[in-house]
Amino acid sequence: MARKTKIVQISDENRDKGKCFLIREMPATQAEKWAARAFLALAKSGVEIPDDIANAGLAGIAAMGIRALGGMTFADAEPLLDEMFNSCVAVIPDPAKPEIFRGAGGIGALIEDDIEEVATRLKLRKEVFSLHTGFFQNAAH
Repeated sequence: MARKTKIVQISDENRDKGKCFLIREMPATQAEKWAARAFLALAKSGVEIPDDIANAGLAGIAAMGIRALGGMTFADAEPLLDEMFNSCVAVIPDPAKPEIFRGAGGIGALIEDDIEEVATRLKLRKEVFSLHTGFFQNAAH
């Protein structure tokens, strides 16, 4: 079975309106390591992590809430945030051809102008978590 994907089209009234992005699930090994680094950074920052949540990987981080990530230092959070985008987010330059994308394993990498709004970056991060965990979709229902 292939990794999960989702196409997200930005509808917000801003410079990214109409842009399409492909969100791709990390391979299991990478997701496990990403979650372990995030848990270790959270623990180092003093955030209390329930004993049973460590077994839940990315779903466990989502269940704790993104606010808990605010306890991390930027030095610990930055590589996690960068890896999230580099591994999971691609731009689809032509929405009529969603099979052609840049970044996240496609041709080349994202460039700075692919995402021009902070709000879009935050929306895409939410979509990455949702794809990996279903947490945000379930919380909305």
